[in-house]
Amino acid sequence: MGALVADLTAESADLDRLLAELPDAAWATPTPAEGWTVADQVGHLAHFDETATTAAVDPDRFRAEAEALMAHGDDFTEVVTRAHRGRAPADLLGWLRAARAGYLRVFGALDPGTVLPWYGPPMSAASSVTARLMETWAHGQDVVDAVGASREPTARLRHIAHLGAATHGWSLRVRGEDPPSAPVRVELAAPDGAVWTWGPADAADRVTGPAVDFCLLVTQRRHRADLALTATGRVADHWLDVAQAFAGPPGPGRQPS
Repeated sequence: MGALVADLTAESADLDRLLAELPDAAWATPTPAEGWTVADQVGHLAHFDETATTAAVDPDRFRAEAEALMAHGDDFTEVVTRAHRGRAPADLLGWLRAARAGYLRVFGALDPGTVLPWYGPPMSAASSVTARLMETWAHGQDVVDAVGASREPTARLRHIAHLGAATHGWSLRVRGEDPPSAPVRVELAAPDGAVWTWGPADAADRVTGPAVDFCLLVTQRRHRADLALTATGRVADHWLDVAQAFAGPPGPGRQPS
């Protein structure tokens, strides 16, 4: 848990540095997420940091608030986004910093196996930290793309790739499909040249390619046609069309560039 929290802290610091350097006008820049600006991305992160903390310290309150929010249907994230539009950049950045600090403080003290409610299936405290890291990196990617910045892949991508591999079945169930019984082997080239693997070595279905590309796919930040990923087998090939590492309704994905 300590290593996970340390990696989330580092990912948070990278995004904070980027946001702190942006002029106020840049916060209104449209991002690749349709209808969302840089400010919307930050508000989204801050809001769900706070609700994740609530899930840990007051799960009954979280369940009640989540039920009310999800009564809006697949539009529930847009409801959150609209609620925070119009806030000043300094206010949003301060909110994100406070919400993230509170989250890190609470989760740093939890047993990693503690089961917590969420908007999709319940998850462990360790999985929650992994999910917050994934969200930070993914929404950070939208900000990077919007303002024309760049960033180097880090070893922290392993957490996101792990979540992506673990959510193969979820990606299908959220679309009303039954997960196949056939396993998929995932082999990814890490930023340092190592190879990260998941799944049985003798699986007929396989996904291979750069780890950063796999992370961009499972967070739906790039279309598979724009990535150097190879799928072998029908099950693996279909997965790359629907991969989704985040909770909530089926994501719309991105169009090919």
